[in-house]
Amino acid sequence: MNLSEPPRECDVAVIGAGIVGLATARELAIRHPGLRIAVLEREPTIAPHQTGHTSGVIHAGIAYRPGSLKARLCTTGASELYAYCVERGIPTKRSGKLIVAVREEELARLGELERRGRENGVTGLRMLERAEIAELEPHARGVAALHSPATGVVDFARVAGAFADDLAGHGASVSLGCDVARVREQGGVASIEHSGGITRARALAVCAGAWADRLAIAAGAPAEPRIVPFRGAYLRLRPERAHLVRASIYPVADPELPFLGPHLTRGIDGRVLLGPSALLVGARDAYRATTVRGSDLRATLSWPGTWRLARRHWRTGAVELRHALSRGAFVAAARRLVPELRPSDFLTGPSGIRAQALGRDGSLVDDFVVSSTERSLFVRNAPSPAATSSLPLARLIADEIQPLL
Repeated sequence: MNLSEPPRECDVAVIGAGIVGLATARELAIRHPGLRIAVLEREPTIAPHQTGHTSGVIHAGIAYRPGSLKARLCTTGASELYAYCVERGIPTKRSGKLIVAVREEELARLGELERRGRENGVTGLRMLERAEIAELEPHARGVAALHSPATGVVDFARVAGAFADDLAGHGASVSLGCDVARVREQGGVASIEHSGGITRARALAVCAGAWADRLAIAAGAPAEPRIVPFRGAYLRLRPERAHLVRASIYPVADPELPFLGPHLTRGIDGRVLLGPSALLVGARDAYRATTVRGSDLRATLSWPGTWRLARRHWRTGAVELRHALSRGAFVAAARRLVPELRPSDFLTGPSGIRAQALGRDGSLVDDFVVSSTERSLFVRNAPSPAATSSLPLARLIADEIQPLL
Protein backbone atom coordinates (compact mmCIF):
# COMPACT_ATOMS: atom_id res chain seq x y z
CA MET A 1 0.00 0.00 0.00
CA ASN A 2 1.39 3.38 -1.07
CA LEU A 3 0.96 5.58 2.03
CA SER A 4 1.72 9.24 1.52
CA GLU A 5 0.84 12.79 2.45
CA PRO A 6 -2.32 14.02 0.72
CA PRO A 7 -1.47 15.69 -2.59
CA ARG A 8 -2.33 19.28 -3.38
CA GLU A 9 -3.77 18.27 -6.73
CA CYS A 10 -5.02 15.06 -8.31
CA ASP A 11 -7.38 13.87 -11.01
CA VAL A 12 -9.73 11.93 -8.71
CA ALA A 13 -9.97 11.98 -4.94
CA VAL A 14 -11.82 9.32 -2.98
CA ILE A 15 -12.85 10.08 0.59
CA GLY A 16 -12.98 6.92 2.69
CA ALA A 17 -10.70 3.86 2.74
CA GLY A 18 -13.38 1.33 3.51
CA ILE A 19 -14.03 -1.49 1.09
CA VAL A 20 -16.29 0.61 -1.19
CA GLY A 21 -13.90 3.56 -1.38
CA LEU A 22 -10.90 1.34 -2.08
CA ALA A 23 -12.82 -0.70 -4.66
CA THR A 24 -13.89 2.52 -6.39
CA ALA A 25 -10.34 3.89 -6.51
CA ARG A 26 -9.10 0.51 -7.78
CA GLU A 27 -11.72 0.42 -10.54
CA LEU A 28 -10.78 3.92 -11.71
CA ALA A 29 -7.06 3.07 -11.61
CA ILE A 30 -7.61 -0.03 -13.74
CA ARG A 31 -9.75 1.86 -16.26
CA HIS A 32 -7.44 4.85 -16.54
CA PRO A 33 -3.73 3.98 -16.24
CA GLY A 34 -1.77 7.05 -15.26
CA LEU A 35 -4.74 8.79 -13.64
CA ARG A 36 -3.68 10.57 -10.46
CA ILE A 37 -5.84 9.02 -7.74
CA ALA A 38 -5.72 9.88 -4.04
CA VAL A 39 -7.65 8.14 -1.27
CA LEU A 40 -8.15 10.22 1.89
CA GLU A 41 -8.99 8.42 5.16
CA ARG A 42 -9.52 10.13 8.51
CA GLU A 43 -8.53 7.10 10.62
CA PRO A 44 -4.99 5.69 11.07
CA THR A 45 -5.85 2.41 9.30
CA ILE A 46 -7.84 1.28 6.28
CA ALA A 47 -11.22 -0.46 6.71
CA PRO A 48 -11.68 1.07 10.17
CA HIS A 49 -15.46 1.13 10.42
CA GLN A 50 -18.19 -0.90 8.68
CA THR A 51 -15.73 -2.96 6.62
CA GLY A 52 -13.68 -4.05 9.61
CA HIS A 53 -16.61 -4.74 11.96
CA THR A 54 -18.74 -7.24 10.05
CA SER A 55 -19.32 -10.94 10.63
CA GLY A 56 -17.80 -11.52 7.18
CA VAL A 57 -20.86 -12.97 5.44
CA ILE A 58 -20.75 -13.06 1.64
CA HIS A 59 -24.45 -12.62 0.92
CA ALA A 60 -26.05 -14.50 -1.94
CA GLY A 61 -28.75 -11.87 -2.64
CA ILE A 62 -31.90 -13.50 -1.28
CA ALA A 63 -33.72 -10.87 0.78
CA TYR A 64 -33.44 -7.81 -1.45
CA ARG A 65 -36.28 -6.35 -3.50
CA PRO A 66 -35.98 -7.61 -7.09
CA GLY A 67 -34.80 -4.85 -9.40
CA SER A 68 -33.13 -2.85 -6.63
CA LEU A 69 -29.45 -2.01 -6.72
CA LYS A 70 -28.88 -4.31 -3.76
CA ALA A 71 -30.48 -7.22 -5.61
CA ARG A 72 -28.68 -6.54 -8.89
CA LEU A 73 -25.25 -5.92 -7.43
CA CYS A 74 -25.19 -8.47 -4.60
CA THR A 75 -25.60 -11.60 -6.73
CA THR A 76 -23.01 -10.39 -9.24
CA GLY A 77 -20.77 -9.10 -6.50
CA ALA A 78 -20.70 -12.40 -4.62
CA SER A 79 -19.60 -14.29 -7.74
CA GLU A 80 -16.91 -11.73 -8.54
CA LEU A 81 -15.72 -11.59 -4.95
CA TYR A 82 -15.23 -15.35 -4.76
CA ALA A 83 -13.22 -15.22 -8.00
CA TYR A 84 -11.12 -12.28 -6.79
CA CYS A 85 -10.31 -14.03 -3.53
CA VAL A 86 -9.16 -17.14 -5.40
CA GLU A 87 -6.93 -14.95 -7.55
CA ARG A 88 -5.43 -13.18 -4.53
CA GLY A 89 -5.18 -16.22 -2.26
CA ILE A 90 -7.68 -14.90 0.29
CA PRO A 91 -9.52 -17.73 2.09
CA THR A 92 -13.27 -17.97 1.63
CA LYS A 93 -15.73 -20.68 2.56
CA ARG A 94 -19.08 -21.31 0.86
CA SER A 95 -20.51 -22.70 4.05
CA GLY A 96 -24.13 -21.94 3.19
CA LYS A 97 -27.00 -20.46 5.14
CA LEU A 98 -30.30 -21.69 6.55
CA ILE A 99 -33.21 -19.27 6.96
CA VAL A 100 -35.40 -21.05 9.48
CA ALA A 101 -39.13 -20.59 10.03
CA VAL A 102 -39.94 -21.59 13.60
CA ARG A 103 -43.71 -20.97 13.37
CA GLU A 104 -46.32 -21.77 10.76
CA GLU A 105 -47.11 -18.04 10.47
CA GLU A 106 -43.61 -17.45 9.07
CA LEU A 107 -44.01 -19.81 6.13
CA ALA A 108 -45.54 -17.21 3.82
CA ARG A 109 -42.61 -14.85 4.41
CA LEU A 110 -40.17 -17.71 3.89
CA GLY A 111 -41.84 -18.47 0.59
CA GLU A 112 -41.52 -14.82 -0.41
CA LEU A 113 -37.79 -14.94 0.34
CA GLU A 114 -37.47 -17.97 -1.92
CA ARG A 115 -39.35 -16.14 -4.68
CA ARG A 116 -37.12 -13.06 -4.32
CA GLY A 117 -33.96 -15.14 -4.29
CA ARG A 118 -34.89 -17.00 -7.44
CA GLU A 119 -35.86 -13.78 -9.21
CA ASN A 120 -32.55 -12.24 -8.15
CA GLY A 121 -30.64 -15.15 -9.73
CA VAL A 122 -29.46 -16.84 -6.52
CA THR A 123 -28.37 -20.35 -7.41
CA GLY A 124 -28.99 -23.57 -5.52
CA LEU A 125 -31.89 -22.42 -3.34
CA ARG A 126 -33.81 -25.29 -1.80
CA MET A 127 -36.79 -25.36 0.55
CA LEU A 128 -36.38 -27.88 3.37
CA GLU A 129 -39.03 -29.60 5.42
CA ARG A 130 -38.74 -29.98 9.20
CA ALA A 131 -36.85 -33.29 9.13
CA GLU A 132 -34.37 -32.07 6.50
CA ILE A 133 -33.13 -29.16 8.62
CA ALA A 134 -31.12 -31.47 10.89
CA GLU A 135 -29.21 -32.86 7.89
CA LEU A 136 -27.47 -29.50 7.50
CA GLU A 137 -27.69 -28.09 11.02
CA PRO A 138 -28.24 -30.96 13.49
CA HIS A 139 -29.01 -28.65 16.43
CA ALA A 140 -31.38 -26.26 14.63
CA ARG A 141 -35.14 -26.63 14.89
CA GLY A 142 -37.98 -25.24 12.77
CA VAL A 143 -41.05 -26.08 10.72
CA ALA A 144 -39.25 -25.36 7.43
CA ALA A 145 -36.10 -23.66 6.15
CA LEU A 146 -34.65 -22.12 3.02
CA HIS A 147 -31.11 -23.30 2.23
CA SER A 148 -28.68 -21.08 0.31
CA PRO A 149 -25.47 -22.97 -0.50
CA ALA A 150 -23.98 -19.89 -2.24
CA THR A 151 -23.72 -17.89 1.00
CA GLY A 152 -20.20 -17.85 2.42
CA VAL A 153 -17.75 -16.05 4.67
CA VAL A 154 -14.52 -14.08 4.26
CA ASP A 155 -12.40 -11.53 6.12
CA PHE A 156 -13.54 -8.30 4.43
CA ALA A 157 -10.72 -6.27 6.01
CA ARG A 158 -8.28 -8.57 4.23
CA VAL A 159 -10.14 -8.02 0.95
CA ALA A 160 -9.91 -4.26 1.50
CA GLY A 161 -6.17 -4.65 2.09
CA ALA A 162 -5.83 -6.47 -1.22
CA PHE A 163 -7.70 -3.64 -2.97
CA ALA A 164 -5.26 -1.17 -1.41
CA ASP A 165 -2.32 -3.23 -2.65
CA ASP A 166 -3.84 -3.22 -6.15
CA LEU A 167 -4.04 0.56 -5.93
CA ALA A 168 -0.37 0.83 -5.03
CA GLY A 169 0.47 -1.22 -8.12
CA HIS A 170 -1.22 1.47 -10.22
CA GLY A 171 0.57 4.35 -8.51
CA ALA A 172 -2.40 5.61 -6.49
CA SER A 173 -1.88 6.95 -2.98
CA VAL A 174 -3.69 6.37 0.31
CA SER A 175 -3.39 9.07 2.97
CA LEU A 176 -4.30 8.01 6.50
CA GLY A 177 -5.08 10.36 9.39
CA CYS A 178 -6.52 12.81 6.86
CA ASP A 179 -9.71 14.17 8.39
CA VAL A 180 -11.87 15.89 5.77
CA ALA A 181 -13.75 18.89 7.13
CA ARG A 182 -15.51 20.23 4.05
CA VAL A 183 -15.92 19.85 0.32
CA ARG A 184 -16.46 22.85 -1.95
CA GLU A 185 -16.79 23.11 -5.71
CA GLN A 186 -15.38 26.12 -7.51
CA GLY A 187 -13.70 26.80 -10.82
CA GLY A 188 -14.60 23.39 -12.23
CA VAL A 189 -12.79 21.45 -9.48
CA ALA A 190 -13.64 19.91 -6.12
CA SER A 191 -11.73 21.53 -3.28
CA ILE A 192 -11.31 19.19 -0.30
CA GLU A 193 -10.37 20.84 2.98
CA HIS A 194 -8.73 18.41 5.40
CA SER A 195 -6.35 18.18 8.31
CA GLY A 196 -3.37 18.13 5.95
CA GLY A 197 -4.41 21.21 3.98
CA ILE A 198 -6.40 21.38 0.74
CA THR A 199 -6.55 18.90 -2.15
CA ARG A 200 -8.03 19.98 -5.47
CA ALA A 201 -9.44 17.29 -7.75
CA ARG A 202 -11.17 17.19 -11.12
CA ALA A 203 -13.61 14.65 -9.68
CA LEU A 204 -14.48 13.41 -6.22
CA ALA A 205 -16.10 10.23 -4.88
CA VAL A 206 -17.24 10.39 -1.27
CA CYS A 207 -17.48 6.91 0.30
CA ALA A 208 -17.39 8.13 3.88
CA GLY A 209 -19.89 5.74 5.45
CA ALA A 210 -21.57 7.24 8.49
CA TRP A 211 -20.23 10.70 7.67
CA ALA A 212 -21.15 10.78 3.97
CA ASP A 213 -24.39 12.74 4.36
CA ARG A 214 -22.69 15.62 6.19
CA LEU A 215 -20.16 16.11 3.42
CA ALA A 216 -22.86 15.73 0.77
CA ILE A 217 -25.24 18.29 2.26
CA ALA A 218 -22.44 20.79 2.86
CA ALA A 219 -21.47 20.47 -0.82
CA GLY A 220 -25.01 21.17 -2.02
CA ALA A 221 -26.39 17.64 -2.47
CA PRO A 222 -30.02 16.89 -1.44
CA ALA A 223 -30.86 17.14 2.26
CA GLU A 224 -32.09 13.57 2.44
CA PRO A 225 -31.64 10.82 3.17
CA ARG A 226 -29.81 11.41 6.42
CA ILE A 227 -27.63 8.80 8.11
CA VAL A 228 -28.44 7.59 11.59
CA PRO A 229 -26.10 5.21 13.43
CA PHE A 230 -27.31 1.79 14.57
CA ARG A 231 -24.98 -0.13 16.84
CA GLY A 232 -24.82 -3.83 16.12
CA ALA A 233 -23.50 -5.87 19.04
CA TYR A 234 -22.47 -9.52 18.84
CA LEU A 235 -22.04 -12.29 21.37
CA ARG A 236 -19.38 -14.95 20.77
CA LEU A 237 -20.15 -18.62 21.33
CA ARG A 238 -17.64 -20.36 23.57
CA PRO A 239 -15.33 -22.64 21.56
CA GLU A 240 -16.47 -25.75 23.41
CA ARG A 241 -20.06 -25.05 22.30
CA ALA A 242 -19.25 -23.96 18.75
CA HIS A 243 -20.23 -27.39 17.42
CA LEU A 244 -23.87 -26.32 17.80
CA VAL A 245 -23.56 -24.20 14.64
CA ARG A 246 -22.02 -25.53 11.45
CA ALA A 247 -22.47 -22.50 9.17
CA SER A 248 -25.06 -19.67 9.27
CA ILE A 249 -28.55 -19.89 10.78
CA TYR A 250 -30.92 -16.97 10.22
CA PRO A 251 -34.47 -16.21 11.34
CA VAL A 252 -37.19 -15.10 8.92
CA ALA A 253 -36.69 -11.34 9.15
CA ASP A 254 -39.27 -8.56 9.28
CA PRO A 255 -39.73 -7.47 5.64
CA GLU A 256 -40.46 -3.87 6.70
CA LEU A 257 -36.94 -3.42 8.09
CA PRO A 258 -33.55 -3.62 6.33
CA PHE A 259 -32.15 -5.77 9.15
CA LEU A 260 -31.89 -9.56 9.02
CA GLY A 261 -32.51 -10.19 12.72
CA PRO A 262 -30.15 -11.80 15.27
CA HIS A 263 -28.52 -14.76 13.56
CA LEU A 264 -25.72 -17.25 14.15
CA THR A 265 -22.68 -17.20 11.88
CA ARG A 266 -19.53 -19.28 11.82
CA GLY A 267 -16.88 -16.92 10.45
CA ILE A 268 -13.84 -17.65 8.33
CA ASP A 269 -11.82 -17.88 11.57
CA GLY A 270 -14.14 -20.57 12.98
CA ARG A 271 -15.67 -18.31 15.64
CA VAL A 272 -19.45 -18.40 15.96
CA LEU A 273 -21.14 -15.05 16.51
CA LEU A 274 -24.69 -14.26 17.54
CA GLY A 275 -26.01 -10.92 16.34
CA PRO A 276 -26.09 -8.22 15.44
CA SER A 277 -28.53 -6.21 17.48
CA ALA A 278 -29.77 -2.93 15.97
CA LEU A 279 -29.78 -0.18 18.58
CA LEU A 280 -30.04 3.49 17.62
CA VAL A 281 -27.09 5.19 19.37
CA GLY A 282 -25.76 8.66 20.10
CA ALA A 283 -22.58 8.64 17.99
CA ARG A 284 -21.52 7.54 14.55
CA ASP A 285 -18.62 5.64 16.09
CA ALA A 286 -20.41 4.31 19.19
CA TYR A 287 -18.67 0.95 19.36
CA ARG A 288 -19.38 1.26 23.07
CA ALA A 289 -23.11 1.83 23.55
CA THR A 290 -22.44 4.60 26.08
CA THR A 291 -20.46 6.73 23.60
CA VAL A 292 -22.32 9.96 22.82
CA ARG A 293 -21.17 12.84 20.63
CA GLY A 294 -23.20 16.02 20.82
CA SER A 295 -23.11 16.81 17.11
CA ASP A 296 -24.16 13.28 16.18
CA LEU A 297 -26.94 13.13 18.74
CA ARG A 298 -28.29 16.55 17.71
CA ALA A 299 -28.25 15.53 14.06
CA THR A 300 -30.22 12.36 14.80
CA LEU A 301 -32.76 13.99 17.12
CA SER A 302 -33.33 17.04 14.88
CA TRP A 303 -34.14 14.91 11.83
CA PRO A 304 -37.95 14.50 11.53
CA GLY A 305 -37.53 10.98 10.21
CA THR A 306 -36.09 9.83 13.54
CA TRP A 307 -39.29 10.57 15.41
CA ARG A 308 -41.48 9.11 12.67
CA LEU A 309 -39.36 5.96 12.72
CA ALA A 310 -39.73 5.73 16.50
CA ARG A 311 -43.53 6.04 16.31
CA ARG A 312 -43.76 3.45 13.56
CA HIS A 313 -41.40 0.83 15.02
CA TRP A 314 -41.40 1.49 18.77
CA ARG A 315 -42.10 -2.17 19.54
CA THR A 316 -39.05 -3.28 17.56
CA GLY A 317 -37.00 -0.57 19.26
CA ALA A 318 -38.06 -1.87 22.66
CA VAL A 319 -36.98 -5.39 21.71
CA GLU A 320 -33.58 -4.16 20.53
CA LEU A 321 -33.10 -2.19 23.75
CA ARG A 322 -33.91 -5.31 25.74
CA HIS A 323 -31.37 -7.29 23.70
CA ALA A 324 -28.77 -4.63 24.43
CA LEU A 325 -29.45 -4.68 28.17
CA SER A 326 -30.02 -8.41 28.71
CA ARG A 327 -27.82 -11.24 27.47
CA GLY A 328 -30.57 -13.65 28.44
CA ALA A 329 -33.06 -11.89 26.18
CA PHE A 330 -30.59 -11.81 23.30
CA VAL A 331 -29.82 -15.51 23.64
CA ALA A 332 -33.55 -16.28 23.92
CA ALA A 333 -33.91 -15.01 20.34
CA ALA A 334 -31.22 -17.48 19.26
CA ARG A 335 -32.83 -20.31 21.23
CA ARG A 336 -35.79 -20.12 18.88
CA LEU A 337 -33.40 -21.38 16.19
CA VAL A 338 -31.08 -23.58 18.29
CA PRO A 339 -32.87 -24.62 21.52
CA GLU A 340 -29.74 -26.04 23.19
CA LEU A 341 -28.14 -22.60 23.50
CA ARG A 342 -28.04 -20.94 26.92
CA PRO A 343 -26.72 -17.54 28.13
CA SER A 344 -23.65 -19.09 29.78
CA ASP A 345 -22.54 -20.38 26.36
CA PHE A 346 -21.69 -16.86 25.21
CA LEU A 347 -18.94 -14.32 25.73
CA THR A 348 -18.98 -10.64 24.81
CA GLY A 349 -18.22 -10.27 21.12
CA PRO A 350 -17.35 -7.43 18.76
CA SER A 351 -19.61 -4.55 17.77
CA GLY A 352 -20.09 -2.44 14.68
CA ILE A 353 -21.98 0.59 13.44
CA ARG A 354 -24.43 0.37 10.57
CA ALA A 355 -24.58 3.70 8.75
CA GLN A 356 -28.27 3.54 7.87
CA ALA A 357 -29.97 6.14 5.68
CA LEU A 358 -33.28 7.43 7.00
CA GLY A 359 -35.84 9.38 4.99
CA ARG A 360 -37.69 12.43 6.25
CA ASP A 361 -40.86 10.31 6.35
CA GLY A 362 -39.27 7.86 8.80
CA SER A 363 -38.56 5.14 6.25
CA LEU A 364 -35.34 3.16 6.57
CA VAL A 365 -33.84 3.30 3.09
CA ASP A 366 -33.46 -0.26 1.85
CA ASP A 367 -31.20 0.28 -1.13
CA PHE A 368 -27.87 1.80 -2.04
CA VAL A 369 -28.18 5.57 -2.59
CA VAL A 370 -25.83 7.68 -4.70
CA SER A 371 -26.28 11.41 -5.25
CA SER A 372 -24.14 13.93 -7.10
CA THR A 373 -23.24 17.57 -7.55
CA GLU A 374 -21.30 19.17 -10.40
CA ARG A 375 -17.91 17.59 -9.65
CA SER A 376 -18.65 15.14 -6.84
CA LEU A 377 -20.45 11.88 -6.26
CA PHE A 378 -21.69 10.87 -2.80
CA VAL A 379 -22.45 7.31 -1.68
CA ARG A 380 -25.24 8.10 0.77
CA ASN A 381 -26.32 4.61 1.83
CA ALA A 382 -24.04 1.59 1.58
CA PRO A 383 -24.66 -0.79 4.48
CA SER A 384 -24.78 -4.56 4.01
CA PRO A 385 -24.48 -6.05 1.42
CA ALA A 386 -22.11 -3.30 0.23
CA ALA A 387 -19.02 -5.36 1.06
CA THR A 388 -20.30 -8.32 -0.94
CA SER A 389 -21.29 -5.94 -3.75
CA SER A 390 -18.12 -3.84 -3.65
CA LEU A 391 -16.73 -4.74 -7.10
CA PRO A 392 -19.86 -4.04 -9.19
CA LEU A 393 -20.80 -1.11 -6.92
CA ALA A 394 -17.38 0.37 -7.69
CA ARG A 395 -18.10 0.03 -11.42
CA LEU A 396 -21.40 1.86 -11.00
CA ILE A 397 -19.66 4.70 -9.14
CA ALA A 398 -16.86 4.83 -11.72
CA ASP A 399 -19.44 5.02 -14.51
CA GLU A 400 -20.96 8.08 -12.84
CA ILE A 401 -17.55 9.73 -12.43
CA GLN A 402 -16.41 8.95 -15.98
CA PRO A 403 -17.96 12.08 -17.61
CA LEU A 404 -16.05 14.32 -15.17
CA LEU A 405 -12.63 13.09 -16.27
